[in-house]
Amino acid sequence: MVSSRFLNLKVSFSNLILLRKPSLHSHSPLSLLHKCLSSLCNNENLFSSPSLTPPTPKKVPYRHSAHGVVWEDPYHWMSNTKDPDLSSYLNQENSYTEAFMADTKKLQQKVLSEMKSRMPPKISSPPERWGPWLYYQCMPEGKEYPVLYRRLKRGGNSWMETVAKYVGADTERPEKLLDWNEIAEQFGYVHVGTCRASPDHNFLAYTLDTTGSENFMLHIKDLRTGLILPKVWVDGVVSLAWAKDSQTLFYTVSDETQRPYKVFCTMLGSDAADVAPIFTESDPSYCVDITSTKDGKYITVNSNSRTSSEVYVIDANNPQERLRRVRKRLAGTQYFVEHHYGYFYILTDTPSEENNYLIDGGYYLARCKAENIESAKWQDLILPGEDVSFIDMDIFEGHLVLFLDKGGSSMICSIRMPIDINYKHPVNLDDLNPWYFPLPSNLCSVAPCSNHDFMTAVYRVVLSSPVMPDAIIDYDMSKQKFSFVHQDEVVGVTEDNTRSTSFFDMDAQNVLDDTHNGQHLQNLERAQSWKDLSEAFHCEMKEIKSHDGVQVPLTILCSRDAQQKGQSPGILFGYGAYGETLDKSWCADRLSLLDRGWVVAFADVRGGGGRSSSWHKAGVGLNKLNSVHDFVACGKYLIDEGYIDKDQLGAIGLSAGGLLVGAAINMYPDLFRAAVLKVPFLDICNTLLDPSLPLTMLDHDEFGDPRIKHQFDFLRSYSPYDNILSGVCYPSMLVTASFLDSRVGIWEAAKWVATVRDKQGAGCSNSVLLKTNMIGGHFGEGGRFSQCEEVAFEYAFLMKAMGITESEAYSKEAVSYPDEFSLFIAIASSSATLRIEVTWLL
Repeated sequence: MVSSRFLNLKVSFSNLILLRKPSLHSHSPLSLLHKCLSSLCNNENLFSSPSLTPPTPKKVPYRHSAHGVVWEDPYHWMSNTKDPDLSSYLNQENSYTEAFMADTKKLQQKVLSEMKSRMPPKISSPPERWGPWLYYQCMPEGKEYPVLYRRLKRGGNSWMETVAKYVGADTERPEKLLDWNEIAEQFGYVHVGTCRASPDHNFLAYTLDTTGSENFMLHIKDLRTGLILPKVWVDGVVSLAWAKDSQTLFYTVSDETQRPYKVFCTMLGSDAADVAPIFTESDPSYCVDITSTKDGKYITVNSNSRTSSEVYVIDANNPQERLRRVRKRLAGTQYFVEHHYGYFYILTDTPSEENNYLIDGGYYLARCKAENIESAKWQDLILPGEDVSFIDMDIFEGHLVLFLDKGGSSMICSIRMPIDINYKHPVNLDDLNPWYFPLPSNLCSVAPCSNHDFMTAVYRVVLSSPVMPDAIIDYDMSKQKFSFVHQDEVVGVTEDNTRSTSFFDMDAQNVLDDTHNGQHLQNLERAQSWKDLSEAFHCEMKEIKSHDGVQVPLTILCSRDAQQKGQSPGILFGYGAYGETLDKSWCADRLSLLDRGWVVAFADVRGGGGRSSSWHKAGVGLNKLNSVHDFVACGKYLIDEGYIDKDQLGAIGLSAGGLLVGAAINMYPDLFRAAVLKVPFLDICNTLLDPSLPLTMLDHDEFGDPRIKHQFDFLRSYSPYDNILSGVCYPSMLVTASFLDSRVGIWEAAKWVATVRDKQGAGCSNSVLLKTNMIGGHFGEGGRFSQCEEVAFEYAFLMKAMGITESEAYSKEAVSYPDEFSLFIAIASSSATLRIEVTWLL
């Protein structure tokens, strides 16, 4: 299960290699351009420093060639990060950006102060139980990073607590396991990738990057002594899994392109240098991830490409046994495995020999007996039903949990286990009497917590929406009831602006009609209530018609005043790649824009997630232009319907989302007033032609393989870097990058900025900025306060680019929020990903 919350991010194949985060059309994108005698040519008058001159990088003649096509690339030299001229140039760009933004210093400090005021001085996560221990994280007062703690559960009768009392140990005192702040103080940078406690709770294995290069080193800490074990430090480790004996550790190692491709097994106390690999994936389009089944009975070795998968299993009680393959890989199909009392349950889109006509290309649930798995026949078990898609699953001793999508809305349900083994034909989900977890709104996102205890009947999630601060909810699957564990408070908002309603008052009709909860509502605990900010802020979802008639979800968020006034400044977020859902959960930082009358919108374009697998497939490869047209359609809708002023629309794209925004700007440069491109993937054709770069071979399935001529032609037709227009004023742009980024090379942002300046009109280029983090990687650097500084800088840039003066930016007093903001608001407060997210105990 994958969750982006503070404690619960499962750093696995999907997180580690899909974050380039970043349409077959008969016409070239350039043929679709509007005439752009752009009104943006007077942008320069909006800025107070027109005399500033941006740096001019050197040009070195260089020619690319492929399929008989030759093209010039005078900034190709920037791909050599060891060239001293590159570092010098980037430092010049940073100085220029600082000078350009100097007149916004007070505004930046004001916005930063607002963001910090929403953070409590000290915050702590609700504890999660595993065995006799309660694990939790705490953010110490004034610190950037969290600390991982545990303590023995009070009132328990475990042997561990009995021994602790016998020797006089303090069972109430928290035990500090890992302090990110200490690591950051030592190295200046910290990124913990994966963190897993051993089954006996005596050891903590974790991976650590102290440079930003995402080259993680394995560390194992003896929690009884507090010492790091010697001889087990291994470079390039990605994923981890413990065997049942708590002495045997499996881990994956990456190659020179950062592709995890080998699995090793080591015994504590052995010399890691002498360990031989037990599995090697030779196909460069596949990555290897290792984990364990929820019940701990098996270790699974998962070899995955973007579109295909193959799984091997090892008996966790006998870690020296050979790997057994579940099923041979089949091009274009995927499967994922869990175990439950002698059966492997398999979520797959593999065509079924007997029931292929029922599956229609989506995921369904199958199973087979664990014994003789290599020859076992899969039994088709559960079909999702009409207009429903299976997204993910989790499994427990007494229940199966399924994550679903119905018409673009997230749903979760549980089914009692074991499932009747006598089914001769697959059944529809509703035939098994599932309990659909009540959700407060169809705008609500759901992120699972760790849920590491196989024996529990309680499933914990984090619910959030653009107007609802994160709420941690426990769903009791046996009693079919739910209870609140914690919800972030927004105490500083007046009672008129904060709504506290029972579950049944919030979108009750939607719940009854769309999630089949009518039969269960009478069993729920009516004393609970949800709190949101819908009295102060308006949030709605629209379906926008794209270029080919497909309806694209657009979520619109604004203050009630802005809703009534219309014609506001605003920003449109987009991503649209890898089947990843655009994050629309609660973010306290946005209040600094919303309180100033801005509209914030989210375009769930094709290529992203949130719907069936067909939504992703409709925006990949030769269908990629669908993503761009969807994004443009959403931007035009916001202007045409009066939500956003036609001269005050901004766009934000992160990583592969930068490809989306960059391509949209090339096609419609007059649509946007400003854009923020964060570690953007822009030079896609040249990058995908270079197999030595990280992610290139993996990304051929997502974006296309330019070694194939017709795919090369299509990539060249919309590649943002290869289609920059000449003589046209582009929007004001803030392009951020990281020098040590291993996913998207620093040169992609630098080449884009230099070429845009080359080709723009003489009066336009000053407002295109490049800001490089010289020590961080793809995810930046710094903790909660540092990331707030980055966001405050971006917001100040957008305000300046929109022509909003400092007095106008201050004109509306921001709503006062509490000092008692709790953990998840603080952590989710940055629009950038805070790299203290880890997996533990999974």
